[in-house]
Amino acid sequence: MADIVSVYMSTPPIARTVATAVFLCSVGVYTGMLSAAPFIFHYSFLFKWPPALYRLVTSFLLTGPNLGVLFDTYFVFTYLSQLETSNSKFSRKEDLIWYLIFVTSVIVPLNALFTEGYLLLQALLIALCYTATQDQRGMNAHFYIITIPAQLMPWCLLLVQLLFPGGWVNMKVGFTGIVAAHLHDFLTRIYPEFGNGRNLIPTPGFISWFMSTPRVQNTVYGQSMQPARGGGRSGPLPDSWRTKGPGRRLG
Repeated sequence: MADIVSVYMSTPPIARTVATAVFLCSVGVYTGMLSAAPFIFHYSFLFKWPPALYRLVTSFLLTGPNLGVLFDTYFVFTYLSQLETSNSKFSRKEDLIWYLIFVTSVIVPLNALFTEGYLLLQALLIALCYTATQDQRGMNAHFYIITIPAQLMPWCLLLVQLLFPGGWVNMKVGFTGIVAAHLHDFLTRIYPEFGNGRNLIPTPGFISWFMSTPRVQNTVYGQSMQPARGGGRSGPLPDSWRTKGPGRRLG
């Protein structure tokens, strides 16, 4: 059991946190332990009192039913891990957090205005895939049993939605993810690189502060804290969220 926990804690922290939340919420809903109601998004819920602001987050935490629980969780973890560990655009944890905030903030109003979707994880998943594969041009990827150019993967994920019930609506929802991811890419990379401009949506400073912390070590037995050293940063989040690499057991 200790080895399983150690392997789990050695995975990229943002990817494992999001994927774990997606998996647990989906299993809870589809086994009847949780109600699906809090995971459904409609803009009208934001204008009630009190406003259901939590739906801006929970609507991204529910997968499709049956095998969708496994496949969607796997894809979320895979693409988030790629962004967190090997994408030059996200050299800091706070850059990836800001990316997630930005794309979800674009996905929500697009779906409120143009689609009938009320579960938004597919849009986020395709956005992650689109961003991850932008740096993989010239490489191949496996889509089920076929091999395709890596940059076509988000479009394949989008088209496969037509094979499932509600496919047209799901396809429109997924397309909002591509729009959000491309907008982020344009504002942070394409315009600065080819327009000789600057990054139009830099990571806000408050996220950097929020991500900094006294040193925290995750172990199979819990957490150990060490006082911040001179010149160190402080903040409320675990150290693994701002540094790369697995934790080490004490003793």
